[in-house]
Amino acid sequence: MMTEFAFSVAEKVIEKIGSLAYQEICSAGGISSDLKRLELTISTIQAVLLDAEEKQVKNRGLTVWLEQLKDVFYDAVDVLDEFECEALRRQVVKTHGSAPGQVLSSFNPLGFSHKMSHKINGIRERLEEIAKHRAQFLLVERLDDKRIVQREMTHSFVHDSDVIGRDDDKEKIIDLLMHPGDDGTVPVISIVGIGGLGKTTLAQWVYNDERVAKNFASRIWVCVSEEFTVLKLAKEILKSVGGEISENMSMDKVQASLRSYLKEKRFFIVLDDVWNEDRNKWIGLKKLLIEGAKGSKIVVTTRSHKVAKVMAPGPIHDLIGLPEDDCLFLFLKWAFVEGEEKQYPKLVEIGKQIVKKCSGVPLAVRTLGSLLYSKTEERDWISIRDNEIWNLEQKEDDILPALRLSYNQLPSYLKQCFALLLIVSKGF
Repeated sequence: MMTEFAFSVAEKVIEKIGSLAYQEICSAGGISSDLKRLELTISTIQAVLLDAEEKQVKNRGLTVWLEQLKDVFYDAVDVLDEFECEALRRQVVKTHGSAPGQVLSSFNPLGFSHKMSHKINGIRERLEEIAKHRAQFLLVERLDDKRIVQREMTHSFVHDSDVIGRDDDKEKIIDLLMHPGDDGTVPVISIVGIGGLGKTTLAQWVYNDERVAKNFASRIWVCVSEEFTVLKLAKEILKSVGGEISENMSMDKVQASLRSYLKEKRFFIVLDDVWNEDRNKWIGLKKLLIEGAKGSKIVVTTRSHKVAKVMAPGPIHDLIGLPEDDCLFLFLKWAFVEGEEKQYPKLVEIGKQIVKKCSGVPLAVRTLGSLLYSKTEERDWISIRDNEIWNLEQKEDDILPALRLSYNQLPSYLKQCFALLLIVSKGF
């Protein structure tokens, strides 16, 4: 998370440079060009920091490079704070004046400009020197802090044996699906919970239930993730109901074809992993789905209550963590060949302690269970129990990407706050 510091501090420096107070002082002191060159240097470096965020995990040298940048950025903030002090000094003099012999009256504007010009150029030269080394990291520019994070596409199938501890949740969702809406609209049922709780798995289980299959003429599964584009989603839905699509197909042709396919049909759509908070986009998609027969339903899985409320006023099913017994069952299933755990009662006891650290999150349980699969030495299990989860080697489909997606959604200033928590000692 060192990049979060660097990115947000760089953002702060650029914001300070652009303020009216600095512009006024610079124009009067003749150092405007120095600050503009510094701003350009920082902007150029900032453009690659988002790419560095993803790559520093596997590159210690990149982490060191980011630490060096951060230090210089903070020095730049200190220099710009001196401008703020000077702006306040001039305001005081302008408003109240200064009596002969006071400190304020002895201030030398030319001396201040010369000193600040020297400091600004020094910082810019240090940044340029550090920036020379970025080529070795093969960084690319990314200009958008809220960039799209690619997640593996989900699908609609799940084995019954792969779902543990969600029977009550399943029945509640199915009960909602079986009751037709009263207002003529297509009701939206939202499944809400943090990453890794099993929202997608629950939706898959509901999707494949025989009662659901018999109740709806068409069942449609769409993995939405962060990119909520009406045309893209409409094409996915149209393709699922048997319609023909092409890459250059216009929005008008897509909507006409989709409405025709759904007309008077009772459909069930799952929109999995929705992040969109723009109500206008949702309304744009919803207008294409009104042709369905009475009883049509939509299930949305999301990590955000705000997203659920944006989608539509409808039932929200809050998914909570699994009970400890279910977590232990899931953990042992991933850690051992079936029945093998009976041969290792001491490992099972250690496993119980590991499971407690997972706070009922199935993805965390599965990740740690998989990590210990085929390991029968107590020291391996104790090592997992006594070490932090973030020290473990992570795979692309393990818990780290699931949590990182939530982390990446934070604005840069909140990422910095999150990183600052690392300063607090464990158990403080």
